[in-house]
Amino acid sequence: MLTFERYEKILNYLENNKVAKLAELVEVTDASESTIRRDLTILEGEKKLKRIHGGASLLKSKVAEPSMFEKQQQFTNEKKQMGERAAQFIQDGDCLFIDAGTSTQAIIPFIQAKDVVIVTNGLNIIEDAIQHQFRTYVIGGYVKSGTHAFIGKGAVDSLQQFRFDKAFIGTNGVDIQFGYSTPDPEEAQIKQLAMKQASQSFVLADSSKFGDATFAKFASLEDAVLITTESDDHVYFEKVSKIANVEVVSNDDLYGNS
Repeated sequence: MLTFERYEKILNYLENNKVAKLAELVEVTDASESTIRRDLTILEGEKKLKRIHGGASLLKSKVAEPSMFEKQQQFTNEKKQMGERAAQFIQDGDCLFIDAGTSTQAIIPFIQAKDVVIVTNGLNIIEDAIQHQFRTYVIGGYVKSGTHAFIGKGAVDSLQQFRFDKAFIGTNGVDIQFGYSTPDPEEAQIKQLAMKQASQSFVLADSSKFGDATFAKFASLEDAVLITTESDDHVYFEKVSKIANVEVVSNDDLYGNS
């Protein structure tokens, strides 16, 4: 297969799947891992994709936002492990804000602390919290069809009535200059306010989001503990670690080798 044909197959696969593991691209192109790694480096340099740990992802518009269904299909093992790590910070009697999203949703099954109270703006969080018998409060507002998040004036007014021991927040981007961001300014407002109302904040983001800056900033990297996964871009990871307090889920944790 000619080089330009491999490039075309790689980009077509990403167009259809948004994210691709290295092994999947090897199978699609019938090329070696070293060849695909080299191809990904070249295509990233041409700004046609973004390299992530173990593969690549499609470049996204600053305002593009994956749906809840798309999020549920991506990085499921990483989210489980980040959720487990996040739950270790929760203590008996804590009042928590748990942000809408699939990374934050993964925290709930791992909470061992007693007498925990949960406040959320996530439609997806409510059922899980109730099933696990947590005392649960939901803020008002408009429910977005894509992310199932409560936003708008009603959500802001409701959220202002609470204070939290800890806030667990999802993000679409982790950028050294821009900080944490999300495509929707109204969601950014909710995230920012929840962090302001909390004594301690945590942001959950797998390393595929490193270097991404979406439309609306809601916090600087130093404003929260970042719970994340290992990154192939060691230089960027070191830069993030110098700014943020980082808790890393290792590859051994992710693939059950610990």
